Amino acid sequence: MNLLFLGDIVGKPGRLAVRGLLPRLIHREQAAFVVANCENISGGAGVDPENCRELFAAGVDVLTSGNHIWRKREIVEYIEREPRLLRPANFPPGTPGAGWGCFRTPDGIEIGVVNLIGRVFMDAMDCPFQAADGIVAALEKRTRVIFVDMHAEATSEKSAIGWHLAGRVSAVVGSHTHVQTADERVLETGTAFLTDAGMCGPIDSVIGVKRELAIRRFITHLPTKFEPAAGRTVVQGAVVRIDPASGRATSIARVQEYVDRP
Repeated sequence: MNLLFLGDIVGKPGRLAVRGLLPRLIHREQAAFVVANCENISGGAGVDPENCRELFAAGVDVLTSGNHIWRKREIVEYIEREPRLLRPANFPPGTPGAGWGCFRTPDGIEIGVVNLIGRVFMDAMDCPFQAADGIVAALEKRTRVIFVDMHAEATSEKSAIGWHLAGRVSAVVGSHTHVQTADERVLETGTAFLTDAGMCGPIDSVIGVKRELAIRRFITHLPTKFEPAAGRTVVQGAVVRIDPASGRATSIARVQEYVDRP
């Protein structure tokens, strides 16, 4: 089976690009299941229920997130009743929502999806390594197919979690930096790995943000409200081919599609 993961979707431009391309990507890649990171779907930072429903309707099966998940107040109540929207599992105990779940493809294959967040150059959180150990142990009782979105800044931390979980999960793919890396590979124990899937959003920008706003912030160090850029968009991610019987990945390939948009 093939699993498609889409990198951070940035604002309305990213949502429109995903809506337009996803049916074709699913058909071309023969994707049985789609996971996408949604933490920037609403205005470039944050998540609201309407935009989640828009992506589910477009064909996304599970939405993962990250440090911007709580930017919109209304998401707190929604995440409690929508199991397909995940927040990082190593947020402190008592945080609303769930950080992992077990889902089913139309063919009946069970897939475990885990959302983790890093601690290097990020806010202090519980240990993602220890959190992953407990979650994977629980999921292994139900399925061998386990996908992990590691939402983190440091490439070293993403690499470390990949090796830590090697042989125990089907794939570890990073998110958060909005820059797609070129190190996709299947580790020797059958776990697919990619440091960062990239983003779905405006490409002629600073990681999806209007260039002039990002440059002003760097030059002045003054608070600046970021806004998604316009123009060409890119849809980036990865397709992982997985043996459902063993849970081992047999291949991973990057996805990168450009869309002209005014």
